Amino acid sequence: MQKRLLYIIFVLPLLVTGCLKDINPSDSLDTGTLTGTEEGLRQALNGAYALFKDHVSFNGTVDGNNMYLRQYFQLSDFAADDIVCAQTTTDPLYYSFSLDHTATQTNSRYFWYISYKIINDVNTVIASAEAIPDPNDNTRQLIGECYFLRAFCHFNLVRLFARPYSHDPASDGIVLRTSTSDPAQKPRSSVAEVYASVVADAEKGAELMAQPRGVQFASREAAWALLSRAYLYEEKNDSAIFYADKVIGSSRFTLETAASFPQLFANATAGKETIFCVAFTPADDYGKAGSIASMLYSDGNSGWGEEFASRSLRDTMSAHPEDVRWSYIVPLKDGGGNLQKKNGIEIYYISKFSFQGGSPTLSSPIMFRLAEMYLNKAEAAAKQDDMNTALDNVDEIRKNRGLENALYNRQLPAGKSALDIVLKERRIELAFEGHRSYDVYRNKRNMNRAYWGYHLPGLKESDINLAAAPAGYANMTVPWDAARIIYYIPIDEVQTNRLCDQNP
Repeated sequence: MQKRLLYIIFVLPLLVTGCLKDINPSDSLDTGTLTGTEEGLRQALNGAYALFKDHVSFNGTVDGNNMYLRQYFQLSDFAADDIVCAQTTTDPLYYSFSLDHTATQTNSRYFWYISYKIINDVNTVIASAEAIPDPNDNTRQLIGECYFLRAFCHFNLVRLFARPYSHDPASDGIVLRTSTSDPAQKPRSSVAEVYASVVADAEKGAELMAQPRGVQFASREAAWALLSRAYLYEEKNDSAIFYADKVIGSSRFTLETAASFPQLFANATAGKETIFCVAFTPADDYGKAGSIASMLYSDGNSGWGEEFASRSLRDTMSAHPEDVRWSYIVPLKDGGGNLQKKNGIEIYYISKFSFQGGSPTLSSPIMFRLAEMYLNKAEAAAKQDDMNTALDNVDEIRKNRGLENALYNRQLPAGKSALDIVLKERRIELAFEGHRSYDVYRNKRNMNRAYWGYHLPGLKESDINLAAAPAGYANMTVPWDAARIIYYIPIDEVQTNRLCDQNP
């Protein structure tokens, strides 16, 4: 793996990321290594972007399974109902399916660690940039990208390790790191304080960024998209709509059509609706050893292919086989056309992280795209009792996914609310992209996982008829206020940062 940036190594008695003392410090930026020039800032910032996809040394070793984006998607999506676990595994990803979390599981520990490393690096770039007198537009763009990345990382941390804002904004959030001078010993900020910081950083980033470098880098529109998402989670619906409209009205993006949507995720950097993605190159194709796709797809040799599109999601989509979003759900059939099974579970591979350049294990994962902005606007409108606006925006998506003959046309199906319709559309449109668990729990809805899979520890393969399972079987239905809809703060943090309280 090529280094994107030359670093110096230094040792601190206690890392600002709060790692255990037996974890070696990773390569770190220092303001002394940056020249304070535009080129120096650009190289340093590119190094921060690389941390989203690199396998960084943690606990003294480099593990191919440890990658920000791999954990980002698995910690989110494997805990929801769109992906089914087809077998037990020693990989800590299994804890997301079973909800049997621990403070010592490697995947959540690494995600915490690498998130704060990215935050520390962009804080260092920001501090160095302060020495540049009268920065030009290019430099301001780079500084703005730093503010965006800090906001993005803090936002993802608070979603995974703290309760949703809609549950209790005063509850414990995460440790905010907004300066290189922050003390190592620092308590968790409240959820409301974290959101305020995310919003402030995204707004600052949007103000500074006016020289877009391509969708593989942050931009003003990416900051607006983050603001729309954050405000939606806060249920500040006017603001969610305002920023969604700014992205939609920017004229930089258009929705993919039914003809082009099946190619979007394999060609993310050139996609018409991609706002921000993490760009992978052929040199970043990790194959079976740690790629995002390795657990979700296999051509027989390319990946493990052990986690599939769930029956629950497929049932939700079943009324419309013409929906082009089915193109990312790939049934495995034998030569006779018979659907294959693994441990009694039908094999429907997921290909949203495959086929860039034809490789089954390569993609450039999309973090923000235009379709989400229409759905953010639809959800916010539904919560304002503006049914027409909500359904109009849902239909804008559907008519570009092959469902021109199945539009709502401002008519609610019997027994359904506008919010029901929007959340169903979000589930189908944004499936496997790291949204589902947050969409369910922040709306105070229970997660129904009543289908056969290894998210149900102890249930036998032969007991596929879940009606035969004991009433209230663990993890079949997850209440929205359950303790384990979020993860424990990693042990590294609570053992070294004595001011950081653990989740109950």
